[in-house]
Amino acid sequence: MIDLYTFATPNGRKVSILLEELGLPYNAHKIDIRKGEQFTPEFVAINPNSKIPAIIDRETDITVFESGAILIYLAEKTGQLIPSDQKERFEVIEWLMFQMASVGPMFGQLTYFKRFASEEVPYAIDRYTKETLRLYDVLDRQLADREFICGSYSIADIATYPWVAIYKFQGLTLDDRPNLKRWVETVAQRPAVLRGMKVPS
Repeated sequence: MIDLYTFATPNGRKVSILLEELGLPYNAHKIDIRKGEQFTPEFVAINPNSKIPAIIDRETDITVFESGAILIYLAEKTGQLIPSDQKERFEVIEWLMFQMASVGPMFGQLTYFKRFASEEVPYAIDRYTKETLRLYDVLDRQLADREFICGSYSIADIATYPWVAIYKFQGLTLDDRPNLKRWVETVAQRPAVLRGMKVPS
């Protein structure tokens, strides 16, 4: 059994989607970051960086934090959604790191400054909008000749999808990036994705 500590954010949803795709049994524990629950001593003992998501694998007694590390751990645990071939494996890891280092931070900053900042900061909005659109272009080119980011559906898609899926919430469009739009619509129809995007309730 996996204990998942999470909240309804793109980073949190990566892990619930993967757990649903893998069919692993898990208990979802909501850590309400709006109330500062990530700073409680109980949660800091699980993740010293006070960020969701985190997991405890009760079968192995292994605790993992950082969403990318969790995805790799669960994929390796089951032998699914990460290739065994070294070249293909590292392509998936490359694109997972691309999400962790670029997509998540940039899209997250755009969301913050457009939707949650206490005052409007035009320079920040312009900067993060431009970078988000540039990253859209990177993904659109990558998806020009393949159904999924690395050809076959993998943890690279699972990591990236929840961040791109919020484009309307960010006031953006994918209409001028047809490959990316097609990919989002394809991933959105997967039953496990639909379930995972609702965790926690």
